[in-house]
Amino acid sequence: MGVLKRFEQRLEGLVNGTFAKVFKSEVQPVEIAGALQRECDNNATIWNRERTVVPNDFVVELSPPDYERLSPYSGQLGDELASMVRDYAKQQRYTFMGPIKVHLEKADDLDTGLYRVRSRTLASSTSQQQPPHGGPAAAGPGPGGAGYPPRPAAAPPAPTAPPSYAPGPAGSAGPLPGTETRRWVEINGNRHQISGPTLVLGRSTEADVRIDDPGVSRRHCEIRAGSPSSIQDLGSTNGIVVDGQHTTRATLRDGSRIVVGSTTIIYRQAEG
Repeated sequence: MGVLKRFEQRLEGLVNGTFAKVFKSEVQPVEIAGALQRECDNNATIWNRERTVVPNDFVVELSPPDYERLSPYSGQLGDELASMVRDYAKQQRYTFMGPIKVHLEKADDLDTGLYRVRSRTLASSTSQQQPPHGGPAAAGPGPGGAGYPPRPAAAPPAPTAPPSYAPGPAGSAGPLPGTETRRWVEINGNRHQISGPTLVLGRSTEADVRIDDPGVSRRHCEIRAGSPSSIQDLGSTNGIVVDGQHTTRATLRDGSRIVVGSTTIIYRQAEG
């Protein structure tokens, strides 16, 4: 039985009565669990033949509505997610520098249904720390906590256009002045630029990108450019699979694999 399936079964024991209502939010716990697995895979550091270290301290940023629904149960959900990470690490033969923790935080720049994961490798001794995504080691706790960029005291004014994001010196995501994010999808070796706020994929000639696949609906799904970008199912017959997970809506990152019908789509983005 897969790690995500066991996670769902454990969660079923908690989801009853009033607690069940929290999972009517756009973000589902299994989506977050899948994102934590990818965060481990993408930030695994090989120390030697016997040891591959992955992050052990995670922050899941949620939109204000999703955070309000999930935060009263953050302790229980965080424990279950940490247990899932532990099981996945055992399966992949990953190791940790310290105890596994998963925290929920509110991010005012995210829309309902979108989320963002940050991680760091945090040693049991606070004198040995590594910032998110394998950046330079932190000498000690900073204003925003060791390994994490400090969060602003108040949200900045909304920009007139979506900011571009790229890894900063410490591996954190942040806007880079004067840069522009280029986005595109790769389908069967062909590149299709995302030049507008949305890109509709489907079998119809009215779609922005036409996919000749009988398993694809006329207007199958829509990619929405942003920081982060996301994909939304448009009521298709067969649905969408993003990075191995069946879903109706998901956050995209560079290299995300989207499957519609029997066609695989690779989402790409780069600063330039």
